[in-house]
Amino acid sequence: MCLIFALYLPMKQFFYNLIHPEYSAVTDVYVLMFLADTVDFIIIVFGFWAFGKHSTADITSSLSEDQVPGPFLVMVLIQFGTMVVDRALYLRKTVMGKVIFQVILVFGIHFWMFFILPGVTEKRFSENTVAQMWYFVKCIYFGLSAYQIRCGYPTRVLGNFLTKSYNYVNLFLFQGFRLVPFLTELRAVMDWVWTDTSLSLSSWICVEDIYAHIFILKCWRESEKRYPQPRGQKKKKVVKYGMGGMIVVLLICIVWFPLLFMSLVKSVAGVVNAPLDVSITITLAGFQPIFTMSAQQKQLHSVKEDDFMAVQWLERYFAEDLIIAELKGSSNSLWTISPPKQQSLPVLLQQTERQRRVLLLLCRMIPELIPRYIRAPSDSEATPVEQLGENMFNVSLTLMRAHNASDQIQEWWIVNQLDPGLLGNIGTKNEPGLNIYVFSDQVSPPSLGFLAGYGYMVLRKLFLNIYEKVLLLLMKLVLLFLSILRN
Repeated sequence: MCLIFALYLPMKQFFYNLIHPEYSAVTDVYVLMFLADTVDFIIIVFGFWAFGKHSTADITSSLSEDQVPGPFLVMVLIQFGTMVVDRALYLRKTVMGKVIFQVILVFGIHFWMFFILPGVTEKRFSENTVAQMWYFVKCIYFGLSAYQIRCGYPTRVLGNFLTKSYNYVNLFLFQGFRLVPFLTELRAVMDWVWTDTSLSLSSWICVEDIYAHIFILKCWRESEKRYPQPRGQKKKKVVKYGMGGMIVVLLICIVWFPLLFMSLVKSVAGVVNAPLDVSITITLAGFQPIFTMSAQQKQLHSVKEDDFMAVQWLERYFAEDLIIAELKGSSNSLWTISPPKQQSLPVLLQQTERQRRVLLLLCRMIPELIPRYIRAPSDSEATPVEQLGENMFNVSLTLMRAHNASDQIQEWWIVNQLDPGLLGNIGTKNEPGLNIYVFSDQVSPPSLGFLAGYGYMVLRKLFLNIYEKVLLLLMKLVLLFLSILRN
């Protein structure tokens, strides 16, 4: 019993002196703690794979696939939650709550970093560089929190640290802070919740807006004092072309950068997107398919640079973008048709004018014809290449019959091209078959796919905004015209 009291009483006295010091030089280091948490937040976003089993994943590739990884979401929410709790304790000036929160974080984080995380990642803490960086920044946060506890919270905790001085740096940082979506509103609501006030939430937000506008005006008045400009004197060309020219260039880049980026990514850093399978299906007069065949792996031939010059039709295509599919002439499947339908087939073909449907499948289908040259875009259906002149090549159809071991008749078709392509017959000589030339569009690299998708999103939003503004302008003009007619 005496041993328990011998341990308990000093600990009690320590925490009592910590919370109720006789003298304390009040210091505000909340901004530094917030910056440390922000750095940890960034480390989690760009290195979340180091805290789970996703050793080869990255957040950009996951977001480009419209998927939010579970470990990433949990870690981000926990990190953001600790930042909210820290803000609440700061606004309430609760040193006791800060001490409890600090103890929970210290034990919880060390238990997670040195016991749970190595088991999850199957990697020692000394081998996990990202986790070491995160832990180092968190230790800085712990030191700042301990210093804040030792000195106590200041009496006045409201206000933005960016508004302490009036200059261009604080002005631009403050404007950037206000441009972050929902950050200003979240801060205002948290300040209202954890601050004793008689104002309503709407009035509190109005006061925050008034303070923000006053700060902006003070910054401009202070800049006018530091850099006076005589009244009535025109602005210098250095100022006009320096500031105005930079803004013009920036706006032009914002408007046209997505389009330029999408074009350069595919032309400079594009990845060859060669087809993995080329399949063809031929049907006659709506009957069962008479011919099905696919070309894969060794039946997909690449061409040399010298041979590519003979079929080059667009400058953006290179030799590695052209694949020649060698389709064997014998169908992959037997022709299954009933004898009555088979007998009526010649009559139907004579009555109808070349009723034929040909489907070419390049992971997609093109109806009506078999083109010799095919363009395979990365984001739409394949289309024939009409620039090379040959829209369709002639083929011969031959029906073959044989008897199996059960003396049953088996039938299949053989298709053969009558004329070779520009590069002659590809593959086995003197055997029936088809040669189809496939021009594949290059795609963006996986690491830049997310940014390319962002480019498309920006362009789409831009054109929608332009359309909306034009529509509103037309409506205003119509209303103005009607009001003139009434008068």
